[in-house]
Amino acid sequence: MSKQAAEKAQIVEAAYRCLADTDGATASITAILTAAGLSTRAFYRHFQSKDGLLLTMFREDADRVMQELRAQVAAAPTPTEALRALIHGMLRLTADPARRRRVLVLTSQEAQRARGYTAELARFRAIQDSVISGILRSGLADGSFPRAEPDSDARFIRAALDQAFEEQMRQTSSLGPEEAAEQVCGFALRALGARPA
Repeated sequence: MSKQAAEKAQIVEAAYRCLADTDGATASITAILTAAGLSTRAFYRHFQSKDGLLLTMFREDADRVMQELRAQVAAAPTPTEALRALIHGMLRLTADPARRRRVLVLTSQEAQRARGYTAELARFRAIQDSVISGILRSGLADGSFPRAEPDSDARFIRAALDQAFEEQMRQTSSLGPEEAAEQVCGFALRALGARPA
């Protein structure tokens, strides 16, 4: 890793720590740089503003998650298993304490107030929809999802997954992540007319 990349990573990790310590409340650039042990000049070498930092954090984490999920989907032997892998993989994130803390930071009021946050969230959802739609197209082609309407069904499945994810993050569900994933899978597979295993 280059010195510049290491410096940027230091700032990002310090921002996660500071925001986690304030439970998502405001953390100043000064506090973040103090935690990182870096100067204001270092900050502005990488980010135009605090909003820019928060959006970079969101985008990098979202891209990392989707890269992992795409790999799991690609490794699945059938469209049914690919859909299950994506749903279980997404909800499994809520059971990992370190990743859960990062998600809480990235969905905090502080992050949501950043200019451009809504567009970044929409970009992430569009990528999810595209991956799900691809799975559904494969299932429609091989007959395993005979009732699939890939584009519209992908949005409904993602919305159900978002709801289950939010309940796990807020810990308002009586189900654990694996049970919640099974519930979303059951809904999706029934709606798609999936062939019995």
